[in-house]
Amino acid sequence: MATSGTYVTEVPLNGTAEKYYKRWKSENHLFPDAVGHHIQSVTVHDGDWDSHGGIKIWNYTLDGKQEIFKEKREIDDENKTVTVRGLEGHVMEQLKVYDLIFQFIPKSEDGCICKITMIWEKRSDDFPEPSDYMKLLKSLVVDMEDHVLKA
Repeated sequence: MATSGTYVTEVPLNGTAEKYYKRWKSENHLFPDAVGHHIQSVTVHDGDWDSHGGIKIWNYTLDGKQEIFKEKREIDDENKTVTVRGLEGHVMEQLKVYDLIFQFIPKSEDGCICKITMIWEKRSDDFPEPSDYMKLLKSLVVDMEDHVLKA
């Protein structure tokens, strides 16, 4: 059995949890303008921008290399949570399981935390742990802050 694991990190953010949740739930088309150094494009493959079960295709850069990721998402409005399940793409060549959970937790009137959870399982132990992907996700959340605050 190949190695599996879970990474969890919390990113403190200025602004309301509602604003961030809306951006990650239904405004993914704004990502290339906001964080173009990470995300070059996002397209809807099936469903809508904010539909539960919607499938999106992301073109992004990791460590200077262009990669593609196809995902299916689950939406939980009550808990302000977006769950992304990896279907295809570069990361799925190395991982059997790649689930990302973004939860936006209110902390004050104008502050929140984005709790990022990555659940993964490697296809074989020949592949490295996906820590570079977790760094990318954290950077995406941090770098999105200015854009969300200006909205």
